[in-house]
Formats: sequence, structure tokens, C-alpha cells
Amino acid sequence: MKILLMGNPNVGKSAVFSRLTGTRVIAANYPGTTVGFTRGYLNLAGERVEVIDVPGTYTLEPTSKAEEVAVEMLREGDLVINVVDATNLERNLNLTLQLLERQVPMLVALNMWDDTHHRGINIDVARLEELLGVPVVPTVGVTGEGIRELVAGIRELVAGIPEAGMPRAASASDDERWTKVGALIARVQSLTHRHHTWREVMEDASSHPVSGLLIAVVVIAATFWIVRLIGEGIISYIADPFFENLWTPLLMKLSPLLGSEGFWHNIVVGKLINGEIDYMQSFGLLSTGLYIEFAVVLPYIISFYLLLGILEDVGYLPRLAVLMDTLLHRLGLHGYAIIPNILGLGCNVPAIMATRILESRRERFIAATLISIGVPCAALQAMIIGLVGQQGFQYVAMVYGSLLVAWIVIGLILNRTVRGYSPELLLEIPPYRFPPWRVIGEKLWMRVSGFIVEALPIVLGAVAAVSILYMFGVFDFIANITAPVIQGLMGLPKESVVAIIIGFLRKDVAVGMLAPLALTAKQMVISSVVLAMFFPCVATFVILLRELGIKDMLKASGIMIVSALIMGGLLNLVIP
Repeated sequence: MKILLMGNPNVGKSAVFSRLTGTRVIAANYPGTTVGFTRGYLNLAGERVEVIDVPGTYTLEPTSKAEEVAVEMLREGDLVINVVDATNLERNLNLTLQLLERQVPMLVALNMWDDTHHRGINIDVARLEELLGVPVVPTVGVTGEGIRELVAGIRELVAGIPEAGMPRAASASDDERWTKVGALIARVQSLTHRHHTWREVMEDASSHPVSGLLIAVVVIAATFWIVRLIGEGIISYIADPFFENLWTPLLMKLSPLLGSEGFWHNIVVGKLINGEIDYMQSFGLLSTGLYIEFAVVLPYIISFYLLLGILEDVGYLPRLAVLMDTLLHRLGLHGYAIIPNILGLGCNVPAIMATRILESRRERFIAATLISIGVPCAALQAMIIGLVGQQGFQYVAMVYGSLLVAWIVIGLILNRTVRGYSPELLLEIPPYRFPPWRVIGEKLWMRVSGFIVEALPIVLGAVAAVSILYMFGVFDFIANITAPVIQGLMGLPKESVVAIIIGFLRKDVAVGMLAPLALTAKQMVISSVVLAMFFPCVATFVILLRELGIKDMLKASGIMIVSALIMGGLLNLVIP
């Protein structure tokens, strides 16, 4: 049996899903698409029932790939839990009526019930249940209120009690449906006057063109400051002490057992630098491979996903989308494209997959290309901040400034050259809420553990490949061939081509390979920008292929190569 959780975006479906299934969830893609969904299991009267968190949709007449998947999954479900935002009943009931027209067994979860009291919204639940003809259960997904009653309602519905609860509604036009929604609201909902809370004042201020822009600058600056503070704290107080005091002695005991040098020693432990382990230069699986993953990259991944989860659940990101709409329209996108771009600051893979929320193929191509070129992932940022930051903060600013300029200029060009259309922004803005730390912690754990599982094999594979290719002199051969471009155009030593090539496997590993080259501050800026703009890492490359198709993926790759070479040459001319 399959139970589908369906509803508009931002109605708390994921919180209800987590309450029904616990944290044991499985992420998957709908067959034939790159649209993701989550499934878990509910113990219902001794039976293991599959529960699926369907992509959010406003309508069963789809306008995007995510909505198409929602409609397709509806055909496979046995029962639907329609999750409705109780604070925005009028907007949500349109989908509810469409589901009723499909004659599907259904319950309505009137979610965010606690916020109705805060906002002076009074809903007659019994009357709403009578008018809709299906069970209606008030819930608060983040706290678990009403979930027990929701499960009880599922049991009754599965058992066919009451059988009269299954309406047989005739199909209606959109205008007829909205008229019916208005009539329902008039009969079940009333509002009481009250003064604005400070939270609502902040909602208005953060959506205003002037004050909202100032708040956005503060939020983004504070986010990056906190990400760096937490990341560096984890490195200084946990990661580095572990590797220095516990892991290094173990490797030094293992080294003689492997002969202190030779093929297998260099692969497993790495090359000894002056008789010692150098975690940035040894390039062994157990030295550089583990150190980069767990001591350089993971601390910043943890801090970034923590802050991202808070911003998502508080409700700030949709307001940022509205503020960015004017700028992004000049780049051939609309404001909601800022969400995939922000996700890209954590990892480009989910960011490019998130472009499915955009309505046109043109938008998805532009957004995916800009993310791949101008949005460095958290792992790459960790290395840039760590290495370039040693030269001075102004050089880190040069790297980010160059990427921002490239992101804007390339977007302006693509907007004029890529055929298609960019629709207007139609986005529902949720109220500000304070999610429980438990919910944020669960989301953080799923994202971080997923990153480790995905990234660790790639990092270890990249480190092993570097060691082997070094031993066979392959990089020296490539460096000599590409020297005219690397040295002449970009002003970099020819050895840096090794890092650029490895960037295809893992960009953070590639930037780490620049450390032993003793580059100047100018060269560190140029090489970091070129690495960020050049080919994405192999995982992102695979997602680009799946999301865009081979033809558009090759176009995007060509844009990356050309723009990286141009920016590298310009920086070589401009930076003194």
C-alpha cells in the first residue's frame, strides 16, 4: 500500500512525513526524470505501509517537471494525505478540490495549526470536514501535535470507515473551483483583529525593496561569517588535534610495515616529506585522502548545511527570491532561481537538481550553467578560504568578486543568446517560524551523511589517481604540452595544470594541490578562479548530463572552458 503526502510547496509536508516515518528515509528519483522524492515506512496496525513525500505542487495541471511527477505519482497511490497550510487556507484548498475531483481516498492534514491562533484565524474544522466530505485533522508537523489523530484517521479510512467519506465530485473549471473555494472560506473561517507581532513586522521589512535588501546583505554576510566561525572552530578544536595527536602516530607506525617508500606505501600512506606525513602533499589514501575529507571540507559542510537548514525552515529564502527577481530576470531567470544558486554554495549536485523547480528548459539551462561556473561549493570554498586566505582577506574577496562578475556577465549573455522564455515569479511566501532544533538536526544529519557517502569514494579515488599518475610521469607530459596556455595566458607555473585536471574529479582536492607550488598571491587568485569556473567535479558533471541532456551539457561545458580561459587571462592582466 502507498500513502502519498501531497500539497503546495512550503506547507510542512516534510515535517509531517518525518513524524509519520521517523528519520529512516530513502531519497530517490522518479523513473525517467531527475526529480527527487522521499519515501519511508509507517507501521499501520502491524502492516508496513510505504509513505511517499511527493514534490510540492499548486495544481494537477502541471507547469513544471516537479508538478508532472506529482500528477504521475497520484496514479500510483492508494491513499492521499493532503497537507494544507491552515494559515493560508484559501490558496491551498484549490489543490484539495482538484484531488477530490480525482475520486482518490483522502484525508486533509490541516497543518501549522498553532500559527492560526497566533494570527487570529479561526477555522471550524467540523464544518470544513462536513463540506469537503473527507476527514480533516489539525496538525503541527514540527511538534507532532495531531499526528496520532492523523494515523488513527488513516486506519479508519483504510478500513473503509466511513465509506461515505469518499466524495464523487464532478470536474470543474478553474473559475468554478475558485468560486467554490471562496464559498468554503466564507463558511468555515473567520478573522479576529489583533496587533502585528514583531515577527510580522520583520516579515514586512524583509520583503520591502529597500529594507529587505539591507536585511539580505546582513543575513548573507552573517551566514558566511558564522559558517567560517563554526567551520574553523571544528577544525581547530576537533579535526586537527585528532589527526596530529592520534592519526599521525598510527600512520608513522604503519609506514615501516609498508617499506617506508615504494608503490603501495605511496598509495596507502603517501610520500613522506622530510621523513614526516604532510597531509596536503603526501597524497596517500590514509593521509591526504582522509584529511581533506574530514579535516578540511567536512567542518565547513556541517556549518553551511546547519545555516542553510535554519534559513529554509525559518522561511527567509522565499523572501530573498522576491528581492532577487528583478536582477535574475536580466539573466534570463526569475527570483526563485536564487534558491538553487544558494544550494550550490553547499554542493552543486543538489543545486542543479533543484533547477527542476524552474518552469522552462531555457531557465534550467541558464541556471545550471551559472551554478557550475560561478557558484563554488562549500568544499571548494573551504580550500579557497584556507589557502588564499593565508595571503590576506583581500585576495579571497578578489576570488569571490571575480566569480560574481563572471556569474552576472555570462548570465546577461545567455539571456540574449539562449532561445525560450522566462515566466514571471509566482511564489507563495510563508510566515516566519522557529523550527525545533530536532528537525534542523535531522535534516543536517541526512545532508552531511549523504555528503560523506557520496564524496569520500571520489576523494579517495582522486588521491589514488594523482599518486599513480605522478609515479608514471603522466602529469609532467601534460604540463609540458599545456605550458604555453598555463604560463603564457594565465601566468601560472606549468605544474598547476595537474590541479586543473584533478579538478574534474574533485575541486577541493585540486586547490589543495596548489599548496606545495609556492604560488604568489596573484597566482593563487587566478588558479582558484580558473578551477572554480572550469569543468565541474565529476558528480556535478553526471547530474548536468542527466538534467540537461548530452547536447546542452556539451554547450554548458564549452561555455565553462571559454569563460575560464578568458577570466584567467584577464586576471593575469589586471592584478598587479
